[in-house]
Amino acid sequence: QVQLVESGGGSVQAGGSLRLSCAASGSTDRTNCMGWFRQAAGKEREGVVLINSISGNRYYSDSVKGRFTISQDNAKNTMYLTMNSLNPDDTAMYFCAAGVRYLRECRPIASDYNYWGQGTQVTVSS
Repeated sequence: QVQLVESGGGSVQAGGSLRLSCAASGSTDRTNCMGWFRQAAGKEREGVVLINSISGNRYYSDSVKGRFTISQDNAKNTMYLTMNSLNPDDTAMYFCAAGVRYLRECRPIASDYNYWGQGTQVTVSS
């Protein structure tokens, strides 16, 4: 089992920045894909940023490329999402997720991920 706890959400004006954290515990060595999904009101959950802890490869959705950055502190078992140039379209509940895809790259598909955090709200006002 893997436990994920997000923090760092909040309200910010357009153009501002936030950094989300995801603290992982448990059998994290059994997962190779970690990332952030978001779900806006009335919309499907969207995979925005992923990292493969084995290959180091990263995925960024087109909507956040160039503005969001994923990073990890392995000593703290913590993953970060740095979000810059935020706009109202980024308003959503953000979820940390972990899963396994042996010998394959990580995909922004929610069903690939077995473990989820409780979510943290990000609200961007214009």
